Amino acid sequence: MRTPLFLTAASVALIGLSGCSSDPAETPTNTATADDGMMNAEMAGNGNMASTTTMVGGVEMFPDKTIVDNAVNSPIHTTLVAAIKQAGLVETLSGAGPFTVFAPTDTAFAALPAGTVDGLLKPDAKPTLTKVLTYHVVPGRLTAADLAGKIKAGGGKATLTTVEGEPLTLTSDGTTITITGVGGSKATVNQADVLQSNGVIHVVDGVLLPKM
Repeated sequence: MRTPLFLTAASVALIGLSGCSSDPAETPTNTATADDGMMNAEMAGNGNMASTTTMVGGVEMFPDKTIVDNAVNSPIHTTLVAAIKQAGLVETLSGAGPFTVFAPTDTAFAALPAGTVDGLLKPDAKPTLTKVLTYHVVPGRLTAADLAGKIKAGGGKATLTTVEGEPLTLTSDGTTITITGVGGSKATVNQADVLQSNGVIHVVDGVLLPKM
């Protein structure tokens, strides 16, 4: 169980990044239903992935581009992109993968308790930033249908091990997938199955915090 000091430090640290964002309006185009995930998974499996058009924040995402390439073009992920660059994860998330990324929006970062942690952006804070970011990444390509299947197989709950090393717990009410971090932080999948050449992005409305 984290102490209040950690909650303050982690939250304040992350909100420092939100200063990099103008927090434009978010306009997700689909929610994380099992049906949506199955449809996209079937399209990819039938070789039609290249013809799939997905909009994030009003901008088209291309399934033949990498996670980083698409994230850079997303107007609702400017804070996340700034953090990825600062942590030196651009090359990693541009690699073959595949990766499943739960991508917090600018609004998700802005919703954290107000604070200033310019120090997180300094070189000596890189390990902490990297730890938080990799807690949002799971090895493999897991569509919404895959996630829903794991939740069903687990009797209503699924546990995924992140690249950071700690688990995320997933549950579903039959329509929406909710992700819970080890310390109780939560995020809901607002837009699922944004397909990438090296994995898949699920847009989430919260920042997930690992233990520090």
